[in-house]
Amino acid sequence: MSKKIEFFFDVGSPTAFLADGQLRKLAEKYAAELVYEPMLLGAVHQASKNMSPALIPAKGKYMAEHDLPRFIQRYGCEFNMNPHFPINTLTLMRGCYAAKVMDIFEPYLTVIFNGMWVKGLNLADETVLLAELTGAGIDGHKLLSLTSQETIKDLLKENTGRAIEKGVFGAPTMFIGKQMYFGQDRLDFIEQELMR
Repeated sequence: MSKKIEFFFDVGSPTAFLADGQLRKLAEKYAAELVYEPMLLGAVHQASKNMSPALIPAKGKYMAEHDLPRFIQRYGCEFNMNPHFPINTLTLMRGCYAAKVMDIFEPYLTVIFNGMWVKGLNLADETVLLAELTGAGIDGHKLLSLTSQETIKDLLKENTGRAIEKGVFGAPTMFIGKQMYFGQDRLDFIEQELMR
C-alpha cells in the first residue's frame, strides 16, 4: 500500500515552490500519493500567531541571501525572488479549487508557481494573471469567474480551517499519516519515512 503525502501549501511561499518540485520527485521515486491541500497562509499565520519570515528583517535577509540560494543550488532548480513579494494570494488559492473543478489543477499550479517564482510576475494583478493563464491555454475568465462562487470560497476556508486544526502554522507543511513535517528543509525526514 503506497504512502500518502498531504502537502499544505500557499503559492505565495517560495519554500512551498521549492518543496513542490522535490515532493513530486519523492512521490514518483517511492510510488507515494502526493495530495495537494491548498490553504490561505495569511489566515494560518493569524490563527497560529505566526508571521512571514519576510516581516522579520534579519530572518528575511538571511533567507533571501543565504538559505534560499543554498537550496536552489542543491536542487538545481530555476528560481527568482519575486520583486512583488509578498503578494496577496487569495484569488490564486481560490483558483486552486476552481482548477480542480475544471480538472486542470496540475497545469494551473505549474503556471502559478512558475509565474510567481521563476518569472517573478505580480499575479495579484488580474490582467497579468489572465495573460499568464491564457498563454498556457487555460480559460482564465472561466477560472476567475469560479473563484467568486461561494462554493469555491468555502472550499478554501474549510481546508484552511482543517490545516489550523491539524496544527499547521506555516507553509509548506506535510503530513504522512499523523506525522507532521514543516518546511522544505525537512524533506529528508519525509524520504526516510517513505523508505520504510
